[in-house]
Amino acid sequence: MKLTSPHRRAARSLGVAVGAGVMAASLAAVSGTASAASAHRHSPKASSLSGNISWWGWTPTNSALANEEIAAFNKIYPKVHVSFKLITIANWVTALRPALVSGDGPDVFDMQPGAYVTQFNSFTQDMAPVAKKALGPQWKSKVAPSGVSGLTYNGKLTALSVGSVYAGTLWINPGLFQKYHLSPPATLTSWVHDCKVFKAHGVGCFLQGNATEGFLQDTLQSITNSIQPGLWTQASLGTAKWNTPGIVKALEVWKQLFHDGVMQSGSLGYQQYPDANNAFLQGKYAMIMMGTWYMQNETVSGMKSAMQAAGISNPKPFAIQPVAFPKVGKYPSAMYGDSDYGIAVYNRSKNVAAAEAFAQYLSTNQAGQQTVANQLDDLPNLRSVQPDFHVIKLVNPKLQLGPTQQLIKQVSTVTEPRESLLSADVQNAILAAAQSVASGSASPKQAADTLQKAAVAAGEKFK
Repeated sequence: MKLTSPHRRAARSLGVAVGAGVMAASLAAVSGTASAASAHRHSPKASSLSGNISWWGWTPTNSALANEEIAAFNKIYPKVHVSFKLITIANWVTALRPALVSGDGPDVFDMQPGAYVTQFNSFTQDMAPVAKKALGPQWKSKVAPSGVSGLTYNGKLTALSVGSVYAGTLWINPGLFQKYHLSPPATLTSWVHDCKVFKAHGVGCFLQGNATEGFLQDTLQSITNSIQPGLWTQASLGTAKWNTPGIVKALEVWKQLFHDGVMQSGSLGYQQYPDANNAFLQGKYAMIMMGTWYMQNETVSGMKSAMQAAGISNPKPFAIQPVAFPKVGKYPSAMYGDSDYGIAVYNRSKNVAAAEAFAQYLSTNQAGQQTVANQLDDLPNLRSVQPDFHVIKLVNPKLQLGPTQQLIKQVSTVTEPRESLLSADVQNAILAAAQSVASGSASPKQAADTLQKAAVAAGEKFK
């Protein structure tokens, strides 16, 4: 996610309780990997490194989770004191920029692809040497590609990715599909059919919050990837225009979702969080467009907490599972994603060694990354680390474990970005184009032409 997309942070904030619930299991997994970290823990460098460093971030949204991560770090670096300051994403730029400019900024701070990298890269250390030292000369092959490309600016790695999020999946309530003898939609035709059956029984089918841009963009990107793979990214890079025939076709399919009854009535007035999310968790709808961050709701504690946040006083967790986006064009729809956030080291830090050690721990240390993995929120930066499902309690492992493991395997090689290439102005233009088509105030071709003009006006260069 980037500055212009607070929806991802909303998703995280609703999942704070699951993070707290899973953290105990996470730390158990960390202790299980103690042997991997023991050499570092007892090395002279780790034991002698000392000092105080400050960490500013908009995430973890619960300071208790940050303190748990710091405590795990201190098992290896016991003499480094880390203080965490939580700043809301709405106040991030106004708080961070003056501090960095003054020379009194935090030793380490959260970084994400897109606008933040552009704005704050000049204040960061190049973290590539840190990654190379931790993982060896072939370090790039050992981490998620999205954690490198999105955090790199003019050849400098501005931060070490902690984990990534990916989109391009539907999440379903399999209990509803079983009840009405339906299969998850594989094509647009079957998607329309499923929705007719659900509605005939008074059950909502698919829902999405289309009042804001972020999740709406996910659906458009998935549609485009099924029509012409890679075209969305090409338009984001300026190597294709936003009014090219493939984008127009994607907007036509988008319109069909409304015309054929797939998209819920009134969706242009819905927010994904809390409106659509709450309705899905209340069992009113069978499908929702969400990304890998929704995995946290597959756990007993995560689903229970999410349902409570959705207004259910005595929640009974039910199983959800990810399914592929329907093949609405000629091709299966590829997924896409970005680093959720990385840890940047301030280039005027008074304790660079300790700051780099902390960033390295969260992003490249096996134990640190296992903690991240077991929260089932971000997928870890290290490709060798997987969530430990021996300590993670799923609602229904028989239904959920296989699809979840397949999803994790699938996204490990994703290189197509989600939001990191788009400016705020272009994202606003995407929102306007999609809403105008959905409301009938513009044809797909007219909307695409308007989007292209807006992208040019916003400064996007086209080849």
